[in-house]
Amino acid sequence: DSLKFWGENEGVRTELDERVAEKITNHYSFYLRDGMSILELGAAEDSYLPPGLKVNKHVGVGAVQSQMDSNPSITSSLVVDLNKVVDEKGVDSEEFDRLCDGGFDAVIMANTIDFLNHPREVFKSSWRALKPGGIMIVPFLAKDAYIDKFDEAFTKQWRDMTDDQHMWVAGSFFQFSAGEGWEGLKGFDISPPDARKEEDGNVLTKLQGSKDSDKPCGAFVVQAKKRSLPEDVDEADSVEGFIKSRLWMMPALEDRDKKLVSPRLTRAYDLLDSEDERDRMVGHLDSLPKIYASLIKMDQFAFTFSMQAQLAADLVGDPDFEGNDVQVNNMKMGLGLRRPSKEFWAPVGKLTAAMAPEDKVNLLSYIVPRFGSGDEAQDEALEAFVSGLEPTFAVIRSKCPAMEEADVQLLGSELLAAEVLKPGRSTREEFAAWLGALTEVDLEFILTKRKSFKEEAKQEKESFVGAREAEKKRVEERREKIQEQVAAARENRTVVFNPRTGKMEEAEQQGGFKLPF
Repeated sequence: DSLKFWGENEGVRTELDERVAEKITNHYSFYLRDGMSILELGAAEDSYLPPGLKVNKHVGVGAVQSQMDSNPSITSSLVVDLNKVVDEKGVDSEEFDRLCDGGFDAVIMANTIDFLNHPREVFKSSWRALKPGGIMIVPFLAKDAYIDKFDEAFTKQWRDMTDDQHMWVAGSFFQFSAGEGWEGLKGFDISPPDARKEEDGNVLTKLQGSKDSDKPCGAFVVQAKKRSLPEDVDEADSVEGFIKSRLWMMPALEDRDKKLVSPRLTRAYDLLDSEDERDRMVGHLDSLPKIYASLIKMDQFAFTFSMQAQLAADLVGDPDFEGNDVQVNNMKMGLGLRRPSKEFWAPVGKLTAAMAPEDKVNLLSYIVPRFGSGDEAQDEALEAFVSGLEPTFAVIRSKCPAMEEADVQLLGSELLAAEVLKPGRSTREEFAAWLGALTEVDLEFILTKRKSFKEEAKQEKESFVGAREAEKKRVEERREKIQEQVAAARENRTVVFNPRTGKMEEAEQQGGFKLPF
């Protein structure tokens, strides 16, 4: 119980070494400006803000009211348990949710990340609290800084890692909370020049006292800005960026899923004929979590992540797909996640059993949006489709005796779906007459053209996999260099003029080093 622990220790103060506190203050001075609205998470008795900073408002969110009451910087405060969260969404507090309305210029969270059990959700809430372009700054200390006071509250992950690993982990919390919703992710070593190193002794010797006991602890910062959210699609080259921005904070979507589905959604958007259809598709992007919440139950070997992304994109790309309960339920029946209906999905599954899995996915994505409309003509079209499968296959077999059964089912189901499933195109009788007039050459030509699309998709997939492997290699190479950059960041401090104090002061390089996520 976090609130209970901190309440029982409300009289214990953090009491940072003044050299370390000064480093945090100096770092803030580069990024915080007069007139800003600031949200502070893990607020206590000191915020380490630059002297003379005049903010519009400074809202403190912490565990102990009395500590926040003694903080002269805070203009209003709220007691919230940051370790109580809703998985994939954020901090579980209605009062805190009301703060997360995109109204803050900065979120600061000093010496708090080491106590968070669910940091990703805290960072999600922080992202929502920021204005576009707003910054989140997360200072933290070496893990031995106050182990004698708060060791019980440290998370095991934080306790077991080195300070350099903490920098990486803190960066990953940004990456895995809102992904590309953050930009300019950087890490800084702001330790005082004479700070003790981890190799200067283990935690036990530090507690017992040593020649390094008078040295200040190390201090670090990880920070990023909230990327601006496009309001609309106004240029062709911004379509994918616009779609990606809508996926940043979607629950149930892993970063992998977002990378796979966004280019497919872009292609689906481009293929739509009218602005009305495109607007309807954009309005239905919020149905993606519903789709993926079902797909997570699928066998990932039989139904690959790529196939999941294709199904999700095809469904959302259909202007008639709203993600309503009827459509989601029929998607589950079509995938075998629920008992198939006797009048539709059972016969469809039996009659298309020879089709390749990816072809079944394509057919499923065309059928599912037709459900749940409440339109009588659409219901009749669905009945015409399922009752027309067997006679359609029989005609194709008679005209193309050498055609493989999988191809018969692929060709027949897609021709029937294209002509009969949407009311107003063709009646079942009109379709039968048209199919009867086709020759073997006509049918083989249509099948060949259909398979060419599949080959193009395969090549696209191979290209994607190659690009992903290249990116993995780039990140690994970056990781090999990061230790050198960390060391350089520790050494390459410079002297800058601080306009708030009117003095030349030692400070870390403002650029920091970019974390390779």
